Amino acid sequence: MRSSTDFVTWFRSVAPYVNAFRSKIFVVAFGGEVVADGKFVELVHDLNLLASLGVRLVLVHGARPQIENRLDERKLRTTYVRGMRVTDAATLQCVKESIGRVRVEIEALLSMGLPNSPMANAAIRVASGNFVTARPVGVIEGVDLMYTGEVRKMDTAAIRSRLEQGELVLLSPLGYSPTGEIFNLTLEDVAAEAAIALKAEKLIFLMDTAGIETECPASAETSLLRELTVANGKTLLQELSNKTAKLSDDAQLYLPFAVKACEGGVSRVHLISRHVDGAVLQELFTHSGIGSMISEGPLQNLRDARIDDVGGILQLIESLEIDGTLVRRSRELLEMEIGRFVVVEHDRMIVGCAALYPFPDDKAGELACLTVHADYRSTGCGDTLLKNIEIRAQSQGCKRLFVLTTRASHWFVERGFLETEVGELPKAKQGLYNYQRRSKVFVKDI
Repeated sequence: MRSSTDFVTWFRSVAPYVNAFRSKIFVVAFGGEVVADGKFVELVHDLNLLASLGVRLVLVHGARPQIENRLDERKLRTTYVRGMRVTDAATLQCVKESIGRVRVEIEALLSMGLPNSPMANAAIRVASGNFVTARPVGVIEGVDLMYTGEVRKMDTAAIRSRLEQGELVLLSPLGYSPTGEIFNLTLEDVAAEAAIALKAEKLIFLMDTAGIETECPASAETSLLRELTVANGKTLLQELSNKTAKLSDDAQLYLPFAVKACEGGVSRVHLISRHVDGAVLQELFTHSGIGSMISEGPLQNLRDARIDDVGGILQLIESLEIDGTLVRRSRELLEMEIGRFVVVEHDRMIVGCAALYPFPDDKAGELACLTVHADYRSTGCGDTLLKNIEIRAQSQGCKRLFVLTTRASHWFVERGFLETEVGELPKAKQGLYNYQRRSKVFVKDI
């Protein structure tokens, strides 16, 4: 941080996320590679921070590299069908040994509490057990997958009970049948089914690539898709099937389960790189994130402001009030006038607002407090708000729209407003004009 002011600004920017995430369930899924290459220690620090903020965590781990090493040691060959390992009795024994070792290592790392470290006084309690009931996958493409299974049911009551006691729940890619059989599962299946069953707020997949990256045919360069809807995801999977799109192996693996989770009621699914230190924190606590986020519908929407938006609007306009761009509004005044406001909401955060004050006798309306968060000024939020206010003004019988501004003259001129004199304002507004601010007056016929 360059100064204490930067720190305060940063701290305030993350506060809405902290409030939104408290007591919510996050499912975090990662492959055995995260443990094998030593990256899990860094992840543990971030998980500890999330837990300290009141997030309820369910971890789902994989063990593919550990299983592969164990099979090589025993000189056992393995085959895959649609990305699933064919698990015979000998392979299952290697699977159980490998997963058991990985789980114990994870529990040990989660138990760290060294002084002067991010884990000091953490006291994370880990719960694991037979939370997953499974069934055999059966025969696919003529191949019997034997002890390879899929999730049949999650013991959500038991998991929630552990979470409510402040424990972190650790799920392994093993499932158990009512008849006592053990099945080898995929971590993506366990993670998606757990998130759906628990009605999780977020499902996070840690992967080798930065997220969902698509290749541009003209330049062969890849671009990261930061936000996708379920419809976008399905379209991408169809293009992949038709060989008109290219995705990384990890993206092909996780995207179908991300779509499934969103359709099952999970609010957000995040796909982020496991190679970036602090990737989980950067994805969750910054506006743009660093990976790909999938949701059921569009993240951004325009709506009427509500009384519980007052805090978000005040935070949005605070800096502009300080530098004199906007007239100061008290919380009490904003609460009284909230019915005049519309807001743009992005992923449940207020990123833009505007208000309409009608003057019926003059068939005119005042556009006021048009503000967009700095990170979203290139996304068309301002134009969306202006268009909405124009439509509202027309519906209320206004023939012209006027605005007073000290800093955004060119923006309004580019959108059809013409500069005029104070004397052209409605009489009631002329009496309220602040000659010390010397705001310029612009008007537009609507």
